[in-house]
Amino acid sequence: MELINFNRTLFILLFSAALSVLSGCSGSSAKTNTNAAETKPANVEVTSTQAIVRQIPTYFEATGNLASDAQTDVAPTVAGKVVEVNFDIGSFVEKGSVLVRLDPRDAQIRLEQAEAQLEQQRKAVNQADANVDQAVANLRQTQARLGIGDGETFSIESFSQVKSIKAQLELAEKELARTTRLLETGDVSRSIYDQRKSQRDALLGQLDEARSNAAVAIKAIDTARAAVNTARTAAGQARAAVATGETQIDQARKAVSDTTVYAPISGYVSERNSDVGEYISPNVPNSKIATIVRTSVLRLKIDVPEQSVGKIAVGQGISAQVSAYPDRNFAGTIVRISPSLNTTSRTLTVEAEVENNGGLLKPGQFATVRIAQSKPEPAVMVPTSAVRTEGEINKIYVIKDGVANERLVQLGLLENEMIEVKQGVKEGETVATSNLDKLGDGVIVSR
Repeated sequence: MELINFNRTLFILLFSAALSVLSGCSGSSAKTNTNAAETKPANVEVTSTQAIVRQIPTYFEATGNLASDAQTDVAPTVAGKVVEVNFDIGSFVEKGSVLVRLDPRDAQIRLEQAEAQLEQQRKAVNQADANVDQAVANLRQTQARLGIGDGETFSIESFSQVKSIKAQLELAEKELARTTRLLETGDVSRSIYDQRKSQRDALLGQLDEARSNAAVAIKAIDTARAAVNTARTAAGQARAAVATGETQIDQARKAVSDTTVYAPISGYVSERNSDVGEYISPNVPNSKIATIVRTSVLRLKIDVPEQSVGKIAVGQGISAQVSAYPDRNFAGTIVRISPSLNTTSRTLTVEAEVENNGGLLKPGQFATVRIAQSKPEPAVMVPTSAVRTEGEINKIYVIKDGVANERLVQLGLLENEMIEVKQGVKEGETVATSNLDKLGDGVIVSR
């Protein structure tokens, strides 16, 4: 009886222990299932597309610096006190707009003095012209008395009175010679001979007088002509004085105009050196009042490596990127090529013109330049939305069998919304284009 009770007690203890073991195993299994459910990865929903191949222009890369297309230092051409300033650093000015006004009063006074002097000089010209007219009239009267015209030569022997008396004298000489012969033969009386001789001598005296009168007439003609020349010279000098006065007035007017300083080009003001009340003078060193930079078109100075010199030519297109706008390309054209290399850096300087319509680019910026070649090449392209950039590392997630595979890639040419993948992705592979920040290598995705 005691043995039966002992066996019953042992059975109960063993059964209870078995139940405890089974209960513990059941709890452990449930806990394991719960943990498994908790660590099961969740799916990330993404959009995707396939990498494609396109023909894109080939290029080689170089570096360059942006510079303004034109830069000018504005300085006054006359001295004066500044009474108005219409610009400041960073402001845009149009060509011909007023930058600075100087006090114009001194220049205006000089202009009025020059105008008054010119008026006197013009009156002197009128008087000189009147003197010329009077001298010419006197010459005409003298010529009329002597019976000669303009340009005719006049000598004493051609004087009419001289010519007449010479003719009478010639006849008297002949009569005297004949009377002398007759006197020697006794055919004429001494009184007749004396009469003929007296007539001849009288004519000689008249000829001398006539020649004296002719000399006086010639002198009168010469005097009249000299008076005309003198009057004309004086008139010429008066006209020259008027021309000089007109030049002085033009200079005075320019001095008045120069008190207003205009912008010589359109552009942005990069430097201001003038204030109201300041006295400025062009004779003072560094007298500029402003520096204007034209930035509508920029010059991109590119350093082309020696091994790539044969790949460039005027007219080639270029694409420039700057760190301020890493997702944008700025197009340009090569317009100038240096004839020689830099002997130190072994590079060739090339200049391209880049349109800067939005004013985003600034002179002095560093640029990475891609110079296009004539022959296109195939390239693997993906949307820009498929690229995740972390610092200087670019990643793309390739979807395969529902799992994201992280690839480090090397990027190339940006063309619209597509970008070249030089290394890391092949044509036809599927890449994620959304929720990239939630992806990692091995993450399960759903599309």
